[in-house]
Amino acid sequence: MPVIGEFGRPPEMPAEVSPAMTTPMYWFYELAHASLNPARAMSDAARLMFKNPLNPWSHTDLGKSIAAACEVFERTTRRYGKPEWGLDDTEVNGMRVPIEIHNVWEKPFCRLLYFERKLEHPLRHPQPRVLIVAPMSGHYATLLRGTVEAFLPTHEVYITDWTDARMVPVAAGRFDLDDYVDYVIEMLQTLGGNVHVVAVCQPSVPVLAAVSVMEANDDPFVPLSMTLMGGPIDTRRNPTSVNNLAAEKGIDWFRSHVITKVPFPHPGVMRDVYPGFLQLNGFISMNLDRHMDAHKNLFNHLVQGDGDLADKHREFYDEYLAVMDLTAEFYLQTVDLVFVKHALPKGEMTHRGKLVEPSKIKRVALMTVEGENDDISGLGQTEATHTLCTSIPDERRVHYVQKGVGHYGVFNGSRFRSEIVPRISDFMLSSASGARATAAE
Repeated sequence: MPVIGEFGRPPEMPAEVSPAMTTPMYWFYELAHASLNPARAMSDAARLMFKNPLNPWSHTDLGKSIAAACEVFERTTRRYGKPEWGLDDTEVNGMRVPIEIHNVWEKPFCRLLYFERKLEHPLRHPQPRVLIVAPMSGHYATLLRGTVEAFLPTHEVYITDWTDARMVPVAAGRFDLDDYVDYVIEMLQTLGGNVHVVAVCQPSVPVLAAVSVMEANDDPFVPLSMTLMGGPIDTRRNPTSVNNLAAEKGIDWFRSHVITKVPFPHPGVMRDVYPGFLQLNGFISMNLDRHMDAHKNLFNHLVQGDGDLADKHREFYDEYLAVMDLTAEFYLQTVDLVFVKHALPKGEMTHRGKLVEPSKIKRVALMTVEGENDDISGLGQTEATHTLCTSIPDERRVHYVQKGVGHYGVFNGSRFRSEIVPRISDFMLSSASGARATAAE
């Protein structure tokens, strides 16, 4: 799934395309969806008819093939909504405990969610509180469901739940990279200190900027530690093909090719966005054969009655095909500063007109995590953070490379659960002890 950082690669379009072409793209997309509604309704009705056990055709190969074809058609033409978290319980100290999700902070473009573990008795020793900053890069925060699930047994977990830009009215104002940094700072202040922050991929840059700003302002609510995972801190190091795309095209190309306006009847009508359907086009087009094979296999599994494999397909694509719009100003500013100008590693990034200085960070422990086979954020790009944070003592910094995983293995999967999470947890505990020792001095 080639992307720019975590952003979907834009579809290939003629170089001479103009805003006159990109502006109505969203309207055409909505029109296409609306025109398919009758066909989808008929297809769904046919599927139900040929799956009804009272229908003798449902027991024949022809009937099963018709039902399978109807489901594949419906799934490939529907609009996928925001997935549910589906995290109802977890295990704490060998006991299953239910989970309730609470909204503890909210602004127009984000909510801060808290996964409260309903413990019968208080824990003897409080567990670390962790704020997971999810990517604002096309997919919803639920993409990190596995990340949250892995931390829940041993941590109090909070996560950023970014809002689909097409759902935010223009009257709510803009949202750019400076606003992103402000949001992170406000969330850390709301949590009141004694918290660890984990940035997954794209937010590594704004999280590092936010902590730098807080340290420069001597903010008492800086996190105890900062863990950056597979983030594009310095894409000049071991650049990947997707990193080079931004440098090749330039910011004007992105502005003219992928920015459009939200149409009626969405709440964000007339907001400039990088729409989710274009991001999805980029996600899929680069691995089109794989996705076509997956849907062919779904058809075969449905005909053969292999429900388990069909369910796995549905589960994956229900998440993968659910995408959100990004504000144009955030997307363009991020591509320009992070992937074209490399402003942060060059010492040129600013926040609200003031220079962002990672060298000011002294009280926050630093851990960076990379995947050996990461083809999105190449090896060394996240490790570059250590070069920038010169004031953090050596004993309070860690760099870890996970062998045998790619970009998504850095924050999900069996090796993430068994090898990365325990290291991050140990790092958080040691950094908290270090912070207390420093305060005592």
